[in-house]
Amino acid sequence: MRTRRTRRTRRTRRTRRARAAALAVPVALLLPSCSGSADREAGGGPSPSRSAATETTAGPASEELRSIASASAEAEESAAFSPPDPTPGPEAVRDAFAGLQATLNDSCGTPGNCEYLLNRVVDELERLDAAMKADGKGPGHFPEPIEWIAAMRERIGEDRSYEHLKSHQDLIFGTRDRINVWMQDHPDDYR
Repeated sequence: MRTRRTRRTRRTRRTRRARAAALAVPVALLLPSCSGSADREAGGGPSPSRSAATETTAGPASEELRSIASASAEAEESAAFSPPDPTPGPEAVRDAFAGLQATLNDSCGTPGNCEYLLNRVVDELERLDAAMKADGKGPGHFPEPIEWIAAMRERIGEDRSYEHLKSHQDLIFGTRDRINVWMQDHPDDYR
């Protein structure tokens, strides 16, 4: 009786170990895809845990996992060596307009905020102007906002000092608010 129980216990332990090893293999194959690129960049090969786990596995399922892991590693390597796009293209009008809209709830009433806000609104208007002129629909598609920004730019000039911008505060905020209303009335033009 005792020998049967001992055999059954040994068999159960072996089965548990085999299951644990089978579960560890997919995890071991997937982990190098995260850390394997660091090993390759450092000049080393695949991590020792990966090669040891791969060697202990046998069968058609493990072959499939190895092919998936190698395809993933190849894709990761090719992505790492592709050069970035040197010219990302012009900014979308909707993105530039969103930056301008982010200033709508701010005011010069908050102490210390006015200088920052005036400069930011002017910058956002310049950004929107550039996006409208570079838009695929052409600058003629946004005639009024481009005209209003040009008029503001002409009156302000090159002086970006706080005192100068503060003296043109009504013009800056008025241009922003006018463009906001115009854009809200023409949603198809920038989406």
